[in-house]
Amino acid sequence: MRLNELKDNSGSRKSRTRVGRGIGSGKGKTAGRGHKGQKSRSGVAIKGFEGGQMPIHMRLPKRGFNNYTKKKYTEITTGKLQSYIDNGFLKIDKEITETDFVSSCSIKKSPNGFKLLNKGELKSKINLSISKATKSSIELIQSLGGNINILETPKTKRNRKITKKTNKTNIEENASEDNEVIENDAAKDNIESQNEDNTTEDKEGS
Repeated sequence: MRLNELKDNSGSRKSRTRVGRGIGSGKGKTAGRGHKGQKSRSGVAIKGFEGGQMPIHMRLPKRGFNNYTKKKYTEITTGKLQSYIDNGFLKIDKEITETDFVSSCSIKKSPNGFKLLNKGELKSKINLSISKATKSSIELIQSLGGNINILETPKTKRNRKITKKTNKTNIEENASEDNEVIENDAAKDNIESQNEDNTTEDKEGS
């Protein structure tokens, strides 16, 4: 047996059906598409249409929720961080930033940045600047004498209330300033009108 003599078993490979090649082939005339109508033409895509009744994808109940505003972070653990330091990829004598993760550690960054998770042992005292971190990981770094700078301000209910309150006070202050300006203008107009009346009376008396 030579390489040029290798071949498939008989019947293992079947030739594709060539349609529209005469009535004698069995797939001539309508080429297996039945008779006339919309679906016998090319370019027709009737997906989920059930003759006007409620389609199956609308009859079935929906489950779950996809939050399209949810932010996605590249997660990095404290154990992985320590391994990068031990291998010499990251230097602890300067502040470690997210650009160091991308350039030195070859980690792909997500559009929203990195998130630090407390998983694994961290021994080194580091200064870290990162988009987001868990509460336990922040406490771990601070307990080792290091410092962590969170780039993204956390959105809490208290922060939202404070921002709403400040916006409300700013609007009220602006409104009160506008009212004071209007009152001052009105007072000036009254003084000017009184002065004009006095001058006309003096002229008439003379």
